[in-house]
Amino acid sequence: MEQLISRDEIVKKVRVVTEEVLSTMLGLEAKPEDAYTESQQGKADGVVSFAGFAGMKCIGTGGMQCSSKVACKLASQFLMSDYQSVDDEVLDAFGELTNMIIGNLKTSLEDELGQMGLSIPTVVFGKNFSTRSPGSDEWTVIPFSWGDDQLLVRVCLKEKESDHARSAGEKQEFVLQS
Repeated sequence: MEQLISRDEIVKKVRVVTEEVLSTMLGLEAKPEDAYTESQQGKADGVVSFAGFAGMKCIGTGGMQCSSKVACKLASQFLMSDYQSVDDEVLDAFGELTNMIIGNLKTSLEDELGQMGLSIPTVVFGKNFSTRSPGSDEWTVIPFSWGDDQLLVRVCLKEKESDHARSAGEKQEFVLQS
C-alpha cells in the first residue's frame, strides 16, 4: 500500500503551523527538536489534548501534551492573565490552542490528502494517567522547547479503509432490539 504522505512531510508541516501559532498568538519563539516515533503514548502527567481527522483518503488524530506548569504558562500568555494552577480557563485555552495548531495542520494536509473534517478537541488533565488508541498505529511526535519548557505535538494518520476492503464480519452494524 502506497504511503499517502511521508513522515518527513508531516513533521515539516507540524513545525511550520506550530511555530506560526506559538509566535503569532503567544509571542513564543519555540525551537523544534528532533521528531521521533512511538507506538503508544503510555503514562502521562499534565495536560493532553486530541482532535480527530476524517477524510476520504485518511483518518487519524492530532494532539498536544505538556506539563501542568507549561499549560498554565501557555494559557497566561494566550489569555493575558496569570494562571498558577490548571482550571477550566487553562483547559479551555489549551483546547483552543490545540484547535489552532491541529486545525492549521489539517488545512495544510488537505493539499495532499483532500478535504478533511476535524473534531472538537478533547482536553485531559491529571497525574499518572494513560492514553492509547486502539490498534498499533505509530505516532509522530514533534517536541518544541523554549527555555526549560516543552510542548509535544503528536500526529497519527493512516489510510482510510474502504468498505470494500473490509469483510462483512468487520463492518460496524447497529442493531436495535425491542
